[in-house]
Amino acid sequence: MWLPFFRIMAIIIKPPTPLTFDKTIKSIFLAGSIEMGMAENWQSTLEKELEDYKVIILNPRRDSWDSSWQQSINNPLFCEQVEWELNAQEQADIIAMYFAPKTKAPITLLELGLFAASKKLLVCCPEGFWRKGNVDIVCHKYNIPMCQTLSDLLSKIKTLL
Repeated sequence: MWLPFFRIMAIIIKPPTPLTFDKTIKSIFLAGSIEMGMAENWQSTLEKELEDYKVIILNPRRDSWDSSWQQSINNPLFCEQVEWELNAQEQADIIAMYFAPKTKAPITLLELGLFAASKKLLVCCPEGFWRKGNVDIVCHKYNIPMCQTLSDLLSKIKTLL
């Protein structure tokens, strides 16, 4: 008897796609350094590594991002992006946060503060990040698991899935 092969595949959701997904499937938000494209596309790496897992990946790296958008509450496209990210983090089961050493990541630092007490953060902050001391102290205070490399972060994510 022949049985069809069904491959489990991660589902990737990016803005502005609505956040309507099956809440019985674990979800992970990929928070971290982007800096208008200056940071490596680490989110894509994690997507590929998790493609065979049953998981919803909420990736804020918008394919249609336009760096000329005015970053203002009065800009509907910018407002939509920020609200999508905040709502996605609130809905996610896990927030994987990466602070790339060659970036400043001000929004990620803000998000660390917003979600530090949520019990859903995993943080990767390698040596060389300009505010590593602050990140280390916040993570210690709130018992947030810390990693030094993206591969360690990926291992912790896989363990939780």
